[in-house]
Amino acid sequence: MSTASKSPVLDFSKNHFELFGLPMSYRVDGVLLAERYHALQQALHPDRYAAAGARERRLSMQASTRVNEAFQTLREPLARARYLLSLHTGAWSDEPASTQDAAFLMEQMELREALAQVKDRPDPVTAVGEILDRLADHARVLTSELEALLEAPSAPDLEAARERVRKLQFVAKCRVEAENLEAELEGIS
Repeated sequence: MSTASKSPVLDFSKNHFELFGLPMSYRVDGVLLAERYHALQQALHPDRYAAAGARERRLSMQASTRVNEAFQTLREPLARARYLLSLHTGAWSDEPASTQDAAFLMEQMELREALAQVKDRPDPVTAVGEILDRLADHARVLTSELEALLEAPSAPDLEAARERVRKLQFVAKCRVEAENLEAELEGIS
């Protein structure tokens, strides 16, 4: 039987982890995830169903899209944390949520001020690099804490993980701003 005559099969009721045959954990084997992604994409890719009927082509497109979305979510730590929290506690709200950690907020304000003043520094590119290093350190610490909190989470662990995700969102936003500024500065020099 040719591939074009088979319907693409994907169980849309599975969560992203089940889709790739991975344990529901914040820790993800990136190599295994990529291998399973490529295998699923190879089996479900719409090009394999070009000669099939309209239904099979539509199902293939839907399945391929779902696999892409699941892969993007699981490979990116912040998206993976948000997704895991949604599986444990219900849908993650996209409403802006702020952390209540005053020290963390102050540090974020200081980093943003440093970014705003970076063009006045003798070596602005190096100054942005230092800020990016600090942000990377923050992200590593928060990610490590998330790994521990989401390993076998209790209700308090889930709330603590939500707080870490909120902080990681601040760090990620600041990192994007710093990377954009770095690209701008490198374009000037």
